[in-house]
Amino acid sequence: MRARYLVPIVAACAAGVFAGCGGGSDTTTLKLIEHAETDTVRHIGPANEEDSVGDVLAFANPVYEAEDKKQVGTDNGSCVRTAVGKAWECIWTLKVSAGQLTVEGPFYDGGKDSKLAITGGTDSYDNASGQMTLHARNPEETEYDFTYEINE
Repeated sequence: MRARYLVPIVAACAAGVFAGCGGGSDTTTLKLIEHAETDTVRHIGPANEEDSVGDVLAFANPVYEAEDKKQVGTDNGSCVRTAVGKAWECIWTLKVSAGQLTVEGPFYDGGKDSKLAITGGTDSYDNASGQMTLHARNPEETEYDFTYEINE
């Protein structure tokens, strides 16, 4: 008798109808390119050190579509130096026409890829979670690939 009820439940789970079925959420991938034009570091540590714990990096940069031809939004945020020469802890908001996404997590020095948590969003992204991968596009670290894997 149970077998005849199993097929409709499996089909509903595969279609993502039940959130509790495991893996039922939809994931959207958003690929963008940030141009780091306004990055400013405010040194607040000891005067004899150029890089110290507590320094602040602030920015509000243009963000382009994956082909890097058209600006589609902006980001705005800040980072605090947590490990000299190694890492910052960051939080920022991406604004695009569909809404806003916020992220929080580490930004590693030296072009090392970083993964940040998507902590929320607005409008089309109002139920967003997931992760964002940041990848330096050049050695000067003036452009970054932003890959948002958004669970909604």
